[in-house]
Amino acid sequence: MTDFETAPAGPADSADSAAKAANPAEARSVARSLDGRSFTFALADGTPIVAGELVSLSDPEGHRALGFVEQTVADARGSIVGSGRLLGVVDADDRLISRGTRPFAEALVTEATADDIDRLYDANRASLQIGTLVGAPAVAAKLLPHRFNRHTFWCGQSGSGKTYALGVLIEQLLSHTDLPVVIFDPNSDFVKLNQTVPSADPAEVQRLASREIRVLRPGGDGEHLRARFLSLPLRVRAALLRLDPLLDRDEYNTLMHLDSRLQVEDTAEFMQSLVASTRPADRALALRIENLGILNWQVWARDEKAATEIVVERPNATVLDLGGFEAAEEPLIAALSVLDDLWARREERRPVLIVIDEAHNLCSPELTSPLQVAIRELITQIAAEGRKFGLWLLLSTQRPSKIHPSIISQCDNLALMKMSSPLDLAELGSVFGYAPEALLAQSPNFRQGEALFAGGFSPAPAIVQVRDRITVEGGIDVPVPLRD
Repeated sequence: MTDFETAPAGPADSADSAAKAANPAEARSVARSLDGRSFTFALADGTPIVAGELVSLSDPEGHRALGFVEQTVADARGSIVGSGRLLGVVDADDRLISRGTRPFAEALVTEATADDIDRLYDANRASLQIGTLVGAPAVAAKLLPHRFNRHTFWCGQSGSGKTYALGVLIEQLLSHTDLPVVIFDPNSDFVKLNQTVPSADPAEVQRLASREIRVLRPGGDGEHLRARFLSLPLRVRAALLRLDPLLDRDEYNTLMHLDSRLQVEDTAEFMQSLVASTRPADRALALRIENLGILNWQVWARDEKAATEIVVERPNATVLDLGGFEAAEEPLIAALSVLDDLWARREERRPVLIVIDEAHNLCSPELTSPLQVAIRELITQIAAEGRKFGLWLLLSTQRPSKIHPSIISQCDNLALMKMSSPLDLAELGSVFGYAPEALLAQSPNFRQGEALFAGGFSPAPAIVQVRDRITVEGGIDVPVPLRD
């Protein structure tokens, strides 16, 4: 491997540089690195290099490196200068070596070629083809599958294509990895993830068909999304029944000791046992349950499997269709039961990607009901501690400012689509320092389907046009009626 390093500029170098400055025809775009990690540069007039691009850096001895341009500005004389970071050197075997960068005094700056970008992807084992680079539409944009072993934040305002793009990512993960995925789907956007579109590439269809995808829904045909009351943690049952451990001492104590007194699993049997009891606290608890009307909810498992029993079997993907319940608390109960079971089994250390669409519905600091607080606190705990157990979150939202700061701050990957809100962009800029400010600032001008990918799962920050789906989108927009 060759080192990317040149000697410091001497008098002859300085004279040569002055001669080039006096003769614009020989002006060149040049860069310098003092630390071997970052570099600064000045562009010759007309050089089409902007923030967000990859560049090739060649020294006088023929050594080459690849760099990423983080920002460009006009100096006092109107010349374009900028800075970036080094990504690696190209060795004698034409491979990119990320650890070989060294300081250098001068290097010629040119646009990276498609081959350079492929070297970057190969060096980082990027294989998830998410789309094409906006700045180079002929070049595929790829993400690193092995870097989904950390939390991911996925955001974009309504109409940006956020959910469609998320579907593309899930397809790629299922087609190219063995990572199990559990999808919390409030708007039925992913319920057709097991159905491919006619135009899909047969090879991609075959890869996806090798993965088992189960869809759990509130009703209708197929497997149903159900939970067991007695399997819920005490704090969740108490929150559901609006019981305070001090103000409702007798009923809360009865609830606390039910597991040891009642040997039943079915919710109806449990209710009958309470009604038949001669203990006043049991009957009071039965009346509370009846008055709240929770016994007749769809979410309770009776003669079928609960969602936790299906998810623990760890099929390739489980879609939890949280829409369609009648009571507002039912989807919260279903989501809580699965999340709590995954957390309870964390010591098994079996990896799973937990995808939560419209995450602001579960993670907002403004949520105040006991059930809402319980699920937010559990997600916060998974965000803070889940990574070491193989529980990795992917949170998707159109309202970044509505996600609790202690959750969003744990995310190491960012996917940002069109976002016009200055408040949300400022929040993202303060949290995701690895996303260049110049690229974040372009978000309000993104077209539908364009996204900025930055962080551990992207070899370098990139603005991408997301590719077409190979599966059917479940929750497409209602078409606008056309006049003849």
